[in-house]
Amino acid sequence: MYTKYSIEEIKEKLKNCLSYERYIHSLGTMEKAMELAERFGLDVEKAQVAGLLHDCAKCISNEELEAYSHAFDESEKMSCKTWHAPVGEIIARRDYGVTDDEILSSIRWHTIGKVGMSDFEKVIFLADKIENRTREPEFREKIEKALNKHNSLDHAMFKSFKITIKSLVKRKLPICFQTIEVYNDLLTKIL
Repeated sequence: MYTKYSIEEIKEKLKNCLSYERYIHSLGTMEKAMELAERFGLDVEKAQVAGLLHDCAKCISNEELEAYSHAFDESEKMSCKTWHAPVGEIIARRDYGVTDDEILSSIRWHTIGKVGMSDFEKVIFLADKIENRTREPEFREKIEKALNKHNSLDHAMFKSFKITIKSLVKRKLPICFQTIEVYNDLLTKIL
């Protein structure tokens, strides 16, 4: 058991704090995380908990999230869209009783990633991007194609970062320094 609550209890708590669409996304991420964990020989029960809780702080306003800015990586301060991840780690520990470091770390890094992610962290990161309940097929299918072609988490991660960086540049949005570092690290791994 990785949390003091059952999966059904976590679902009930999330239903009460997330928007309907975010809750459905969380269910999709949980399902995809379990599928990927099984495929890559990882702990499916841990993936279930991490996938379900990865966006547990998405219901918190930016003003409230900012109160946790001490937990942000310097580059995360550039965009409020990433703030829910470090706060999610805190919420998962405090409000859901999660004690497993790998689950907490996967929640923490599911938005911008980090150099040296474990396979478990990569599974949660990717599950968030390619769950099929709410993610756009065009985006999802490109990442899944890389995953299936190479049967490689790193190839799928690289494809995800490549798409994300292109999108940020196109929309003239800031790119976290860490995102560039992860992209470069993955590039050297897959070449």
